[in-house]
Amino acid sequence: MSEEKDMNPKVSEMLARSEANAKAAGKKFVRPEDEEREVVAPDGSIIKVNPIYDYFSGARPTEEKPRNGIVEKFLNWARAESIWVLGFGTGCGSIEIPPLVTPRFDMFRFGVQMRPTPRQSNAFIISGYLSVKTLKRVIRTYEQMPSPKYVLALGSCTINGGMYYDSYSTINRLDHYIPVDVYIAGCMPRPEALLAGFGKLKELIKAGKAEKANEYARNFDWYKANQKKIVKDWNMPDYNW
Repeated sequence: MSEEKDMNPKVSEMLARSEANAKAAGKKFVRPEDEEREVVAPDGSIIKVNPIYDYFSGARPTEEKPRNGIVEKFLNWARAESIWVLGFGTGCGSIEIPPLVTPRFDMFRFGVQMRPTPRQSNAFIISGYLSVKTLKRVIRTYEQMPSPKYVLALGSCTINGGMYYDSYSTINRLDHYIPVDVYIAGCMPRPEALLAGFGKLKELIKAGKAEKANEYARNFDWYKANQKKIVKDWNMPDYNW
């Protein structure tokens, strides 16, 4: 066993468990390009790299305790006025998002803008129906976003399944799998409704009540158990950040 693995027993244990799950599902968890190997460094020396350790952490999510008094109020004001939304359309409601950047709705005047990666984002719009296959990607993406982070559930499908309530391939209640800060009802809600949802999210953030990321960390085992009931080919670590 390499020195790196000795230093990361939790990660090694997690990867072994994930590999076993993948084999049970008839899949390989670690792709060939992600396996440990030797490479030539810029100075010509030979070094060992293990890409999988750059992707996953063996640590569970932890609660981020709010600061006290005026400091936390200032931070919440700054967070509310700087909402960076991940550009990830999960369903049919995604068509309502592009109009927000046009001059007619102009979400930039509310301090809201789109970002391309989860590492840069603090808001996630689950836009409409969510298939089981997409849920797996949503979980991984949500966990890679830095805290504090917020989820807006767009449309009836995220509340009760909507017109797909009895479908084998979609979920019914989003809040059983990731926590939701704001629901925006409708099928589909117009861009104005989305702006109203952002307004409600701002109110919650400024009031110090948008703490769903901490709720996810606090009830991590419950969320993870629900996720694994739906996602049958769970060939990834329990936590992805």
